[in-house]
Amino acid sequence: MKPSPSELPLLKALWSEPELSARELHERIADSLDWSLSSTRKTIDRMVEKGMLKTDERHGVRIYRAGIGKVSTLAALTRQFTRAVLEIDGPLPASSFGGSKLLSPEELEQLERLLDEDQKK
Repeated sequence: MKPSPSELPLLKALWSEPELSARELHERIADSLDWSLSSTRKTIDRMVEKGMLKTDERHGVRIYRAGIGKVSTLAALTRQFTRAVLEIDGPLPASSFGGSKLLSPEELEQLERLLDEDQKK
């Protein structure tokens, strides 16, 4: 499942901080998306319906977690971009993402494996 450009900041926030309330999520993305809290909540609800987010209840507050994996989602987005925009069908080295603040060294290795597996298909 590939998130839309408006859904991706919410996922990135949850990949960095695994459990957040709607208000906390809104605060994390407020600078990147100029949304009202109600717009953030509508997007969150839509993402829950799609299975992109999971919910829990803690002390009467609904808490959200990412429902899709970071590395697999980034691999799918990378594949889509390189094929559709750059028209690259060959292998793409994951080392290109070495400076990413979003990926740990272990996740970078996992991304490389996913991108390599895609080439073998």
